[in-house]
This record gives sequence, C-alpha cells and structure tokens, in this order.
Amino acid sequence: MAAQLLEEKLTCAICLGLYQDPVTLPCGHNFCGACIRDWWDRCGKACPECREPFPDGAELRRNVALSGVLEVVHAGPARDPGPDPGPGPGPAARCPRHGRPMELFCRTEGRCVCSVCTVHECRLHERALLDAERLKREAQLRASLEVTQQQATQAEGQLLELQKQRSQIQNSACVLASWVSGKFSSLLQALEMQHTAALRSIEVAKTRVLAQAQDEEQRLRGHLEAVAYHGCRIQELLEQVDEQTFLQESQLLQPPGPLGPLTPLQWDEDQQLGDLKQLLSRLCGLLLEEGVHPRAPAKPVDLGPMDYRNLTFDPISANRHFYLSHQDQQVKHCRQSQGPGRPGRFELWQVQCTQSFQAGHHYWEVRASDHSVTLGVSYPQLSRCRVGPHTDNIGRGPCSWGLCVQGDSLQAWHNGQAQRLPGVSGRLLGMDLDLASGCLTFYSLEPQTQPLYTFHALFNQPLTPVFWLLEGRTLTLCHQPGAVFPPGPQEGVLS
Repeated sequence: MAAQLLEEKLTCAICLGLYQDPVTLPCGHNFCGACIRDWWDRCGKACPECREPFPDGAELRRNVALSGVLEVVHAGPARDPGPDPGPGPGPAARCPRHGRPMELFCRTEGRCVCSVCTVHECRLHERALLDAERLKREAQLRASLEVTQQQATQAEGQLLELQKQRSQIQNSACVLASWVSGKFSSLLQALEMQHTAALRSIEVAKTRVLAQAQDEEQRLRGHLEAVAYHGCRIQELLEQVDEQTFLQESQLLQPPGPLGPLTPLQWDEDQQLGDLKQLLSRLCGLLLEEGVHPRAPAKPVDLGPMDYRNLTFDPISANRHFYLSHQDQQVKHCRQSQGPGRPGRFELWQVQCTQSFQAGHHYWEVRASDHSVTLGVSYPQLSRCRVGPHTDNIGRGPCSWGLCVQGDSLQAWHNGQAQRLPGVSGRLLGMDLDLASGCLTFYSLEPQTQPLYTFHALFNQPLTPVFWLLEGRTLTLCHQPGAVFPPGPQEGVLS
C-alpha cells in the first residue's frame, strides 16, 4: 500500500507515468521535463494543474531531490516496471499506478487502463479491449483519410480551375487593353484627319466668301469714286462764269448709274458645322459601340443580292508582272513582265479594283489559289511606289487596311501595326464593308463561314479594294448573277 502511494506521488500529471527528468515550476508542482515543454508548445506557458503563468525569461530547473528518490524506486525490488515504461500502450506497457498490463481502454477518460483501474477509478466508465478500440479507431481514421483525400482532390481541381480562370482573365485583359488602345489610336487618327479636313473646309469657304466680299468692296469703291468725280464736275460747272461753256458742258455731264442692292455674302456657320457634327456623332458611336469583340467579330451578316458587289481589276493599276484575264476578273502573278512600267502602275506586286465606295454597305468575295496574298481597301492616295523594305504597302500606313494570309497565320495590318491571328485553311475569302457603322470585316468561307477580323474606323474618303499576291499566285473576283455591279470612280459613288 505504501509503495502504491509512493508511486502516485511520483507520477507526472501529464503522462501519468513515473517522472522522467523531473523539473519543478515556481508554483511547486512537478512534471517530466519533456512533458511540460510539450504541454507549453501546445497550450501556453502555464502550470497544467494550477494555471499559474510561468515567468518570461525563467528557465526550468531539474528537481535533484525528486530525481534521487526516483533512482531509489527504480533500483528497488518492489516491482519490475517492464522493459520500457513509456507513454505508449504497447503489449509490454504497464499501468504506472498498479504495475499491471494495460489491456483495456477507458473511453470516458480517453486513456489506457489496467484491470485494477477498472475496479477502482473506472468502475462506472465505458471501457473496451485495446484491440477492439484500435480496430474502431482505425476504421474511423481510414474513413477520415478517405474524406480528406476526396477533399484534397476537390481542392486540387478547384485550384486548377482557378488558375485557368486567372490565366483567361489575364489574357482577356491583355487582349482588351490592346483592342482599346488600337481603337483609341484609330479614333485619335480619325479625329486628327477630321480636324484637318474641317479647318481646310472652313479656310476654303472663308477664302471664297472673302473674295466675294473683295469684289463687292471694289464695286462700292468704284461707285464712290464715280459719285465723287460727278460731284466735283458739278461744283466746277457751278463756278463757271461763261454761260456758253456752262450750257455745253452741263449738257454732256452724265450722273453715275444706280448703286443697286448689296450682294449678301454666302457664309453659313450651320452649313460649315453640319457635316462635322454628323462625323463627330459617328465617332462617338464607334467609341461607345458594345458587343464587338476585338478578335471575334459579330456573327456573319446575312447579305442579300443588293449588298453583293461584282468587281473587276483595274488594268491601269496592275503591276507589270500581273496578267489579267476573264474580263479583268482574274489576276495572276507571272515571272515574265507583261510590259514596261507606266504612270498609274503599282511598283509593288499589287493591283486595285476599278470600283470604289464612299457610302453604303458592300460585300465581295475573292478566291485565292494559295496562301501569301493580302486583301484590303485603301484611300485614293495609296502610294504606287515602293517605300521602305516591305513588299506591299497595304495597311502599312494610315490610309489602308489589309489582311495578310500566310501559310500558318493571318496578320491584320493598319497604320504599320500588325495583329497576329490563327491561320485558316480555306481559300475562299469574303470582305464586308459597312461605311455607315465604320466596320470592315474579313471572312473565311471554306470549309465553313468564319469571321476572321474586324477593323473599326471612321472612313471619310472613297475606299477602293486592293490586293497583293506572291509570284505564281492567282486571285479571282467572284461574281454572282443578279448582284449589283457598282460604278467606277468616274461614275460617282453608291448611294
């Protein structure tokens, strides 16, 4: 009985085993050195029994006296504690209080106990055999492991989805930023062009009206001079003393003709600003336009016969290596020159159409024999001469827009800037020009209709279709029966 009471006094309140390397806290309670340090790591620096805080900066000191008593207990013949009285409930583990094997588990207190503990301390508690409790706990842990693995798989899937969405957002933001920058660049360029055109128009109108005013001023000044001269002659006659001279000269004196009304000057501010207001309104419409993706244009328009245009190539503009046939509907780039250069020819491997557009909605199609061709439209001032190292000038400046068809990709060109696009396999291509909304859209029509790219701009001059093709390539302008054949530049523009 005394030995049992002694063991109870030498038992750590944390591990419920005999003290190992005992230490004493300032409050007087003793614990295993490893147990109290582990406790503090988990629960904070305080006594597990009385909750008195352990002073900051203080160090644990070994209880020398208690360590000596433990050495005596371990050396005595009272009881063999077993090979390893550690905290684990292994097969050789024994109860630190009663020295018996711990074969049971107290579910109420959550610890391993011996048969004596079940008679005294755990008599009314829920108990189970160790192996039965282990099997139950293993089943619980396996179920928990399965749940955590499912959660991990779900979390990994959500992480991948999040990363994918983040990448898509980054790409979308980059594309949108590029599109917005390009659109504002085009708008600024269009504004600058309109600014110059409006000032030029005002200057021309001012010059015309001021010339009219100058003519009217000269007329009035001439009349004033005639009236002044007539007045002077009358004054001279009135001073004439010779009656014969007076009568003869007064009879010959003729008064100036009637002055007539002042001609009104043809100056109308509203007329000067009318077209400009309309153009600025179109600019705002282009800026605020919604639902247009910079790379994926709207769905293909349903074009009727009134929108389809039958076009022809302009022989005067064709490069000297180009051979036109089929009533100027087909052009082929040949190695052999077709004739000497002449004014109006492109020095570059280009040809334009005879027709041009300044208003309305127009659509045409072209079939290419192979890749390495460029389709586009341009203002009349597109240079016929080679400028720089490029083999073509479609889209290289502010007055043209083009789509270059390569073997593995497309390039949308305007003002010297290119937008790279995925390639297409079809050779039948369509171009849709809507001058009212300021849209130029390119389509691939084989094997299925697919929008390729849309330019947005304020077109303020006549636009002429223009083409570039590599040596050996052939382009054919597709005609449809019943389609409207647009007029050439000499015949005006479509209404």
